[in-house]
Amino acid sequence: MENFTYNSFMLQLEGLNVPDDSMHHVFVVIFLSYLFIMFASIGIAVLVCMDNNLHQPMYLLLCNLLFSDLLGNSILVPRLLMDMLRPPSERIISYYECVLQAFTTHMFGTTAHTVLMLGLTIRLNRCRTMIESYYCDNAALFKLSCESVFINNVYGLTFTVVLLTASIGTMVITYTKITVVCLTSKSKSLNSKALKTCSTHLVVYLVMIFSGMSIIALHRFPQYTYYRKMCTVFFHIVPGSLNPIVYGLQSKEIRMFFSNVFRSKKVFAK
Repeated sequence: MENFTYNSFMLQLEGLNVPDDSMHHVFVVIFLSYLFIMFASIGIAVLVCMDNNLHQPMYLLLCNLLFSDLLGNSILVPRLLMDMLRPPSERIISYYECVLQAFTTHMFGTTAHTVLMLGLTIRLNRCRTMIESYYCDNAALFKLSCESVFINNVYGLTFTVVLLTASIGTMVITYTKITVVCLTSKSKSLNSKALKTCSTHLVVYLVMIFSGMSIIALHRFPQYTYYRKMCTVFFHIVPGSLNPIVYGLQSKEIRMFFSNVFRSKKVFAK
């Protein structure tokens, strides 16, 4: 019979549970990915701030995207890396820190539903202390309760359906219009640019959608906890690593800036 500890303020994270022989490889991959996200995102944001030619709505939206990547990954990855080096018994997190982490990770995905969602979670009493994940999210938090979480499940699934329907619907409409323009246009350069930009954007979007939907679905199947954790890593690391490349380096102005920087270094070297 399961032991219950009611409303404990100290919780234990289950962790990523990577096999010992793969631990160091996984650690290095996640660490290098996080460094790349940090340096690439901050570098492009600083460039946009410094160059007056880049003070345009498109680049401001790019900065917002990069800031979201920085926030979402900075909340999760450093803690994950530290816990990978600790024994399971030392992966302790306070309840308030867990709630803050859950709030921020869901804000990383979307901010619209976070206020109501955390209100539904905090009202629950807690009788467990084990977080069945390597980080805190809303589903992991309400699994700590022995009360009925029917409302939480209904709200979470309803919002997910609405969010994905709106998101995928918008994508379909946008890509349909782009396809129509490409088919009716006789400009090869325009079609080539549209194909290059849209294909890379679509890859990032599909990775994010697939991993996000997998996380939501696998939360309902405890026997697949390991696969859910891997999908969560992909959801944060892969899009965050690809965004600076897809949206940043495809920009003509940003490419020209880096090209000029490298040329200047070669001149000084001579």
